[in-house]
Amino acid sequence: MIDKKGSMPLPEDLRVFLAVIRKAGFAAAADELGVSAAYVSKRIQILEKTLATRLLHRTSGRITLTDDGERVKDWAARILGDFQHLSDDLVDAHDNPRGRLHICSTFGFGRNYVAPALALLADRYPELEIRLDLFDRVVDIVNEGFDLEIRVGDDIPGQHIGRQLVSNRRILCAAPDYLERRGTPAQLCDLEQHECLVLKERDNAFGVWVLERDSSQESVRVGGPLSSNSGEIVLQWALHVIWSTDSGHSYRSYAAIFFLIHWRAVFVVAVQPDLVGG
Repeated sequence: MIDKKGSMPLPEDLRVFLAVIRKAGFAAAADELGVSAAYVSKRIQILEKTLATRLLHRTSGRITLTDDGERVKDWAARILGDFQHLSDDLVDAHDNPRGRLHICSTFGFGRNYVAPALALLADRYPELEIRLDLFDRVVDIVNEGFDLEIRVGDDIPGQHIGRQLVSNRRILCAAPDYLERRGTPAQLCDLEQHECLVLKERDNAFGVWVLERDSSQESVRVGGPLSSNSGEIVLQWALHVIWSTDSGHSYRSYAAIFFLIHWRAVFVVAVQPDLVGG
């Protein structure tokens, strides 16, 4: 009788068992599997111990199945077949993803960068059903039902998994005629006395710029007559100033912009729930 409280058999033991049946012997099964006959004998012993029953009758030069061995043979074939179908299905799912994918991002970045990329993704994988929602606020991707968030920055909650997609270079710059009027800052704290275009980003402190130079970070609080939580609007303001300072020739003004502080790299990351830990 089989102990109903026994352990579950290992797929490897079932594979060896079927090879022994197919080749009608331990040595021939070992040759087929590329292992030793001792290994085959050991796996059969473990399988019989796990199932608490004898599976094979061993006589000189001949191996036959017991009644339980016949049952295990049928089950083993089905179980290993299911394992193979599982493996094939996973490979197919990775190579040809399908189903619904709910993504969120910010308005400006999502519209200009994420949306075009998702259009290409949909063309490549037509069985995907993609939905993109855009916000200019912090999103709780778990409670709001999102699979993935594409965001700028590295402020990733501990219960989420983040993957860097690309580095986003930011520079501190000014139009040439502004520097002629107001002077060029000599050090970071000088920015506190200048008119800056201020962008409110997610839940970061408003009006605080964090800049990096020579692998060290410094922060400075800035202000100015114009501020917004929209990166696109701040960009429009900056370009408007550039255009107006060079008789409408934006490309010449842009080329003449002075880089005052070494650019800082921030992350563009994809964030998804940690389904294991969270």
